[in-house]
Amino acid sequence: MVDTNSDPSNIDFPIPANDDATKSISLITGIIIQAIIEGLDERKREKEDEAEKEAAVAKAKADAPETAVPDRAPAEGGKRARKVAVEADAAVEDATPSAEKTEE
Repeated sequence: MVDTNSDPSNIDFPIPANDDATKSISLITGIIIQAIIEGLDERKREKEDEAEKEAAVAKAKADAPETAVPDRAPAEGGKRARKVAVEADAAVEDATPSAEKTEE
């Protein structure tokens, strides 16, 4: 916080306010505290959303049918492997929460 009697040139983010009045100081610090609380809540929600997404992906992978495709599978086996991979990707995408789909 800088008052009119302060030199703000040395300060990265000056907040013009009366630095002598307790009400001014309380107001500014209250706003800063609220911003910190909101940021922590947002970070917590993002971590929870990420954990839900990872759980959905793990569940989709666990629910996907397992097929053993030999290293040198005939052409038909390769098509089947690609089809299974596409189905697994679709299952993962279906399990992704809708809010994340709209962000992409």
